[in-house]
Amino acid sequence: MNPAAHSFIRGLHNLRPWHRGCVATIGSFDGVHLGHQAILRQLIAVAKQHQLPAVVIVFEPQPHEFFSGDKAPARLMRLREKVQALLAAGVARVLCVQFNETLRSLSAEAFIDKVLLDGLAIKHLVVGDDFRFGCDRRGDFALLQKVGAERGFAVTDTCTLEIDGERVSSTRIRQLLEKGDFAEAEALLGKPYSISGRIAYGQQLGRKLGVPTANVHLRRYRSPLRGVFTVTVKFLDGTVHQGVANVGVRPTVSGDKKPLLEVHLFDFSRKVYGALIDVVFHSKLRDEKKFNSLDELQVQLQTDIAQAKDFFSTLSN
Repeated sequence: MNPAAHSFIRGLHNLRPWHRGCVATIGSFDGVHLGHQAILRQLIAVAKQHQLPAVVIVFEPQPHEFFSGDKAPARLMRLREKVQALLAAGVARVLCVQFNETLRSLSAEAFIDKVLLDGLAIKHLVVGDDFRFGCDRRGDFALLQKVGAERGFAVTDTCTLEIDGERVSSTRIRQLLEKGDFAEAEALLGKPYSISGRIAYGQQLGRKLGVPTANVHLRRYRSPLRGVFTVTVKFLDGTVHQGVANVGVRPTVSGDKKPLLEVHLFDFSRKVYGALIDVVFHSKLRDEKKFNSLDELQVQLQTDIAQAKDFFSTLSN
């Protein structure tokens, strides 16, 4: 097996000699939406011309998360989902560089040396002409072109994709999801919006309320969605089930502030702990709210389920 084949590299310290020599791009790629996919096609085309691997460089945490913390916008996808989507798009490797104080304090020139030249020995960089980097943000497209001309790599501006006269961006998709406009978000993502994860043991409270749920812990991931939604759930065996999902902190039953994705599947009784699922969102039913009692919550859950079943029956008619 070729050790340089499609792979995920976590950290500069895991770069090996066979990773040197590539065509690369740098970005957040949150959502891997249609705009990102156009950049990836551009990257792969240039890589084929050079007969070199196409590499995407991402940061964890994303730089704006490092600087803004909890005030940073919610992500469209978790790192695992992003890496899978990037590799599925046809890139050879994804290099995830830890964004920490050491990286933040690098000058623009030091970043080029450490990451692009010493780390990857890039031959061509595809990057937006608004890209800024380095501790003093002095690094820009012009500097990359200048250093590239001196050190033997080319620099190309990324293409921009517009739909309905507006640039496709993660921010635009995030706003659509927050409004509950899943159809328009899907048009920009190129696929329905979903969250994937493993089903974990919960408090079994849903079962006691007659509404058993499959729980996915979102941990540090903060979803752009909050509330109750109609969903379909895809299992790895290819089966798909309809249901209703809550994304939030369950204010009626939990003092915990950690976000959780809870899914109740209709007419479903299999034991599925540990299964990896993909939860696809279709419509918003309501905001998350705190109820005065579990009885009140139970009544609302039955209303949610009835509304979700109506939604799916309307789709199938």
